[in-house]
Amino acid sequence: MADFLKDLNEVQQQAVQTTEGPVMIIAGAGSGKTRVLTYRVAYLLSTGISPFRILALTFTNKAAREMRERVAALVTPSGAKSLWMGTFHSVFARILRAEADKLGYPSQFTIYDTDDSKRVIRKIIKEQNIDDKTYTPGFVLNRISNAKNNLISAKDYNEDIEIQSDDKQSQTPKIGLIYSLYQQKLKKAAAMDFDDLLFNTNVLLRDFPDALYKYQQRFQYVLVDEYQDTNFSQYLIIKKLAANNENICVVGDDAQSIYAFRGANIQNILNFKNDYPDMRLFKLEQNYRSTRHIVSAANSLIAHNKDQIPKKIWTEQQPGAKIRITQTANEGDEAYWVANQIFGTIQQHQLPNSDFAVLYRTNAQSRAVEEALRRMNIPYRIFGSLSFYQRKEIKDLLAYFRLTINQADEDAVLRIINFPARGIGAATVNKLTAAASDHNTTLWTVIQDPLQYQVQIHSGAIRKLADFAALIKSFTARLYKVNAFELGEMIVNRSGIRKLYFEDGTPESLNRRDNIEELLSGLKDFVSNAETPAAETETSLRTLDEFMQDIALLTDADTNTDEREDKNKVSLMTIHAAKGLEFPYVFITGLEENLFPSQLSVNTQSELEEERRLFYVALTRAMTQATISYAETRFRYGNFNMCEPSRFIDELDPAYVDYLTPAGRQKRATQESFADSLRRFRSAPAAAAKPTGNISDNDDGYAIVDPAALHPDMEIRHQRFGNGVITEMEGTGQNAKATVLFNSTGKKQLLLKYARIKILKK
Repeated sequence: MADFLKDLNEVQQQAVQTTEGPVMIIAGAGSGKTRVLTYRVAYLLSTGISPFRILALTFTNKAAREMRERVAALVTPSGAKSLWMGTFHSVFARILRAEADKLGYPSQFTIYDTDDSKRVIRKIIKEQNIDDKTYTPGFVLNRISNAKNNLISAKDYNEDIEIQSDDKQSQTPKIGLIYSLYQQKLKKAAAMDFDDLLFNTNVLLRDFPDALYKYQQRFQYVLVDEYQDTNFSQYLIIKKLAANNENICVVGDDAQSIYAFRGANIQNILNFKNDYPDMRLFKLEQNYRSTRHIVSAANSLIAHNKDQIPKKIWTEQQPGAKIRITQTANEGDEAYWVANQIFGTIQQHQLPNSDFAVLYRTNAQSRAVEEALRRMNIPYRIFGSLSFYQRKEIKDLLAYFRLTINQADEDAVLRIINFPARGIGAATVNKLTAAASDHNTTLWTVIQDPLQYQVQIHSGAIRKLADFAALIKSFTARLYKVNAFELGEMIVNRSGIRKLYFEDGTPESLNRRDNIEELLSGLKDFVSNAETPAAETETSLRTLDEFMQDIALLTDADTNTDEREDKNKVSLMTIHAAKGLEFPYVFITGLEENLFPSQLSVNTQSELEEERRLFYVALTRAMTQATISYAETRFRYGNFNMCEPSRFIDELDPAYVDYLTPAGRQKRATQESFADSLRRFRSAPAAAAKPTGNISDNDDGYAIVDPAALHPDMEIRHQRFGNGVITEMEGTGQNAKATVLFNSTGKKQLLLKYARIKILKK
């Protein structure tokens, strides 16, 4: 046994050493999933398996980088560098570049990110005079993405009667037209979007048996991380590549499958045994992250899901604090209370701000929390904010890089043809674009010889276009003669970008200058830290096109924070963004019906179960303490809404829960300095949201009533909703609920262990 295997527990060792045949590793939250996957790769290498024969697929570049570094520490750095290890998109992009000619693409095709794709779609919508209110670029791109992930081409989309009927019923019958035009523009620009990388890999393996055989022989061992997050397209590629040897190992947790909205199919992991009847199953059930109360509470929650692989997560950690649950008057009070708790805990235990995270179901919920943290001078950072690579000055410079590599990239041409300003006006660009369209050629081709294409422009414009073309060609000529950093610095200098930002002393320009310097620093790091397998390259020179492929394939998890910023801040993020992270103290806000679970996700069992898995993910991010909050009223969609606690609260075993005094009513004698902040949070409209004419806040006699004393047709008065009649009773004990038709607010469902009511007529 390799010495490093002693670091693993017994089940982890078995999972690592079972290298032949299909293996599924169900890795519960905090059970050391990444360690097992890493050690499995290291173990394969230690047994003499060539690194070129191992394919390891992840969902983020960060995960791939961490795994590669760990493998290098366990075995040999050279072996780690030679692995085919990376995200689905990065690995398949490498394959597509090698086989591009089979699909009619140049090997240096451009990869469009989401913003690039939306820009192309926006242009199509404008050109076709399509209503941009109905056909928003985001909506259209989402439809196209879903089609591609289900391997439906533009041609198939337009010929499918059922799809066309659905689009007509949805009053969006032109989606198919936009899809076709979008693909035409991509092909003309020698570009693929993210979904094309998977779609075209499927086409390659389907239509070219020699390519399929080649990669089946190359990848004798296939490992897949986060298998529960794979979509149909990824599933088919994995199945084809592993079909020859069936040495496939998938690692994941069905209880953490939360990306159905992106096309992830939980059935891929649930049905793995159907695909490989002789598979070996290993369950990693020991949690090394969280306290016993957190683990037990999460178990009690997820037990309500029917569609799952049975497992019992356990831990040897201390019991720790129970899950704290509190009720607040409104979202302002909730945010104030959370900020107050963070402030108090930091002061009491002298903890860093980075120990704390506030999680929420939707991005909109961050506003109140941000305001509360700012008022208390607690530094925070928001995950999912503007990526470094989406900043304007960076996108501009990257457009120069893209055009240097691929002159067919029309989007890049349009972005920089007059940036920095070189006297090529919009009228000239429009004429060039029209000529390219009329002659069915690229914009770059027309730029090089506008007179040949009958473009009516003056001699000055022709000279400026020639200068621009010569500039780009001079960069391209150096593409494979100098490394990425040297060429990048040349482009910054000769394009005029350095002069534009470095000579202007405004704060905005200084910030943009710093960002450009940071990108150049990234280029230097890229050149210094080669990870490309030696046998895959003819030279050790790290070129600009390789760098562009790396950054084009960065995921949200890789780019949603600025690496230069101070990390000692409270983290704010949606629960989706929190997956894979951990914090000692976690606050989960907005646990209310129709918010969490979302009102859009309670129509089917599968939707509700995904929402429950999302809450499970939120709970299991906590290492030391998890706190849940919900509000009685919340301002949403322009109105104040009365709220009921989420059903998920009721699904937590009471043995692991501590219900706190409602935060909106507790005394704050020890926090007098925050009294003014609290009053500012409590706005007049929130008070106005309470029903009038039925009750007064000063009415007494309201109480938590024994459910056994209630029955349908009974008239009651609720402390918030006023008078009403019980129409239905369900559940018993702690789970008892009453459906009530209120005079002023309509039908509501009350969780009776929280509802304060009066019985008016039995």
